[in-house]
Amino acid sequence: MGNIHAIGEAVQITGDEVLTWNQIYRVIADALGVEFKPYYVSSEFLISCAPEEWDLRRNLWGDKSNTVFFDNTKLKRLVPDFKAVVRFDQGVRRALDYIRSHPECQVPDPVFDAWCDQVIEVQEEALAKMKRITI
Repeated sequence: MGNIHAIGEAVQITGDEVLTWNQIYRVIADALGVEFKPYYVSSEFLISCAPEEWDLRRNLWGDKSNTVFFDNTKLKRLVPDFKAVVRFDQGVRRALDYIRSHPECQVPDPVFDAWCDQVIEVQEEALAKMKRITI
Protein backbone atom coordinates (compact mmCIF):
# COMPACT_ATOMS: atom_id res chain seq x y z
CA MET A 1 0.00 0.00 0.00
CA GLY A 2 1.47 3.30 -1.02
CA ASN A 3 4.40 1.75 -2.90
CA ILE A 4 4.37 3.17 -6.44
CA HIS A 5 6.18 0.07 -7.72
CA ALA A 6 3.21 -2.05 -6.63
CA ILE A 7 0.60 -0.14 -8.66
CA GLY A 8 -1.04 -2.52 -11.12
CA GLU A 9 0.71 -5.53 -9.59
CA ALA A 10 -0.90 -8.56 -7.96
CA VAL A 11 1.08 -9.37 -4.83
CA GLN A 12 0.73 -12.53 -2.77
CA ILE A 13 1.04 -11.75 0.94
CA THR A 14 1.62 -14.92 2.94
CA GLY A 15 4.20 -16.37 5.24
CA ASP A 16 6.98 -18.60 3.98
CA GLU A 17 5.51 -21.75 5.55
CA VAL A 18 4.87 -24.58 3.14
CA LEU A 19 1.96 -26.76 4.26
CA THR A 20 0.10 -29.62 2.61
CA TRP A 21 -3.69 -29.79 2.90
CA ASN A 22 -3.29 -32.60 5.46
CA GLN A 23 -0.97 -30.41 7.54
CA ILE A 24 -3.40 -27.49 7.33
CA TYR A 25 -6.35 -29.57 8.46
CA ARG A 26 -4.27 -31.25 11.20
CA VAL A 27 -3.40 -27.79 12.58
CA ILE A 28 -7.09 -26.82 12.49
CA ALA A 29 -8.09 -30.06 14.25
CA ASP A 30 -5.43 -29.50 16.91
CA ALA A 31 -6.64 -25.94 17.46
CA LEU A 32 -10.21 -27.24 17.83
CA GLY A 33 -9.06 -29.96 20.20
CA VAL A 34 -10.46 -32.73 18.01
CA GLU A 35 -8.92 -35.80 16.42
CA PHE A 36 -7.70 -35.35 12.83
CA LYS A 37 -9.66 -37.97 10.89
CA PRO A 38 -9.31 -37.28 7.18
CA TYR A 39 -11.63 -38.95 4.73
CA TYR A 40 -10.56 -38.82 1.11
CA VAL A 41 -13.03 -38.41 -1.72
CA SER A 42 -11.99 -37.46 -5.25
CA SER A 43 -12.77 -33.95 -6.41
CA GLU A 44 -14.43 -35.38 -9.51
CA PHE A 45 -16.80 -37.50 -7.39
CA LEU A 46 -17.68 -34.57 -5.12
CA ILE A 47 -18.37 -32.30 -8.08
CA SER A 48 -20.55 -34.92 -9.76
CA CYS A 49 -22.57 -35.49 -6.56
CA ALA A 50 -23.10 -31.87 -5.54
CA PRO A 51 -26.06 -29.77 -6.54
CA GLU A 52 -25.15 -27.57 -9.53
CA GLU A 53 -25.84 -24.37 -7.61
CA TRP A 54 -22.93 -25.17 -5.27
CA ASP A 55 -20.50 -24.97 -8.22
CA LEU A 56 -17.81 -27.03 -6.49
CA ARG A 57 -15.85 -27.31 -9.73
CA ARG A 58 -14.31 -23.85 -9.36
CA ASN A 59 -13.21 -24.38 -5.77
CA LEU A 60 -12.10 -27.99 -5.92
CA TRP A 61 -10.37 -28.15 -9.29
CA GLY A 62 -8.94 -24.68 -9.07
CA ASP A 63 -7.74 -24.54 -5.51
CA LYS A 64 -8.21 -27.57 -3.31
CA SER A 65 -7.22 -30.50 -5.51
CA ASN A 66 -3.50 -29.72 -5.40
CA THR A 67 -1.10 -28.41 -2.81
CA VAL A 68 0.19 -25.03 -3.90
CA PHE A 69 3.23 -23.04 -2.90
CA PHE A 70 2.86 -19.29 -2.62
CA ASP A 71 5.80 -17.30 -3.91
CA ASN A 72 6.62 -14.20 -1.89
CA THR A 73 9.48 -13.08 -4.15
CA LYS A 74 7.57 -10.10 -5.57
CA LEU A 75 6.46 -8.99 -2.11
CA LYS A 76 10.01 -9.23 -0.76
CA ARG A 77 11.31 -7.24 -3.72
CA LEU A 78 8.71 -4.51 -3.15
CA VAL A 79 9.01 -4.54 0.65
CA PRO A 80 12.42 -5.98 1.58
CA ASP A 81 11.77 -5.63 5.31
CA PHE A 82 8.49 -7.57 5.25
CA LYS A 83 8.43 -10.57 7.54
CA ALA A 84 5.37 -12.61 8.38
CA VAL A 85 5.47 -12.85 12.16
CA VAL A 86 2.35 -14.98 12.72
CA ARG A 87 2.75 -18.69 11.99
CA PHE A 88 -0.18 -20.54 10.43
CA ASP A 89 -1.01 -22.39 13.65
CA GLN A 90 -1.08 -19.08 15.55
CA GLY A 91 -3.31 -17.49 12.91
CA VAL A 92 -5.73 -20.42 13.05
CA ARG A 93 -6.01 -20.09 16.83
CA ARG A 94 -6.64 -16.34 16.51
CA ALA A 95 -9.33 -16.94 13.87
CA LEU A 96 -11.01 -19.59 16.03
CA ASP A 97 -10.92 -17.29 19.05
CA TYR A 98 -12.67 -14.65 16.97
CA ILE A 99 -15.29 -17.09 15.66
CA ARG A 100 -15.94 -18.45 19.14
CA SER A 101 -16.45 -14.93 20.49
CA HIS A 102 -18.82 -13.93 17.67
CA PRO A 103 -21.94 -16.13 17.56
CA GLU A 104 -22.98 -14.55 14.24
CA CYS A 105 -19.98 -16.32 12.68
CA GLN A 106 -21.17 -19.71 13.94
CA VAL A 107 -23.82 -20.56 11.39
CA PRO A 108 -24.59 -24.27 11.11
CA ASP A 109 -25.21 -25.70 7.66
CA PRO A 110 -27.25 -28.88 8.23
CA VAL A 111 -27.86 -29.37 4.50
CA PHE A 112 -24.13 -29.41 3.73
CA ASP A 113 -23.38 -31.56 6.78
CA ALA A 114 -26.00 -34.12 5.74
CA TRP A 115 -24.67 -34.11 2.18
CA CYS A 116 -21.13 -34.80 3.45
CA ASP A 117 -22.43 -37.71 5.53
CA GLN A 118 -24.25 -39.09 2.47
CA VAL A 119 -21.14 -38.84 0.28
CA ILE A 120 -19.15 -40.82 2.84
CA GLU A 121 -21.94 -43.37 3.18
CA VAL A 122 -22.18 -43.87 -0.59
CA GLN A 123 -18.43 -44.22 -0.99
CA GLU A 124 -18.25 -46.72 1.89
CA GLU A 125 -21.10 -48.75 0.35
CA ALA A 126 -19.32 -48.81 -3.01
CA LEU A 127 -16.09 -49.96 -1.37
CA ALA A 128 -17.91 -52.71 0.50
CA LYS A 129 -19.59 -53.91 -2.73
CA MET A 130 -16.28 -53.94 -4.57
CA LYS A 131 -14.67 -56.05 -1.85
CA ARG A 132 -17.41 -58.67 -2.30
CA ILE A 133 -16.75 -58.99 -6.03
CA THR A 134 -14.63 -61.97 -7.02
CA ILE A 135 -12.62 -61.78 -10.17
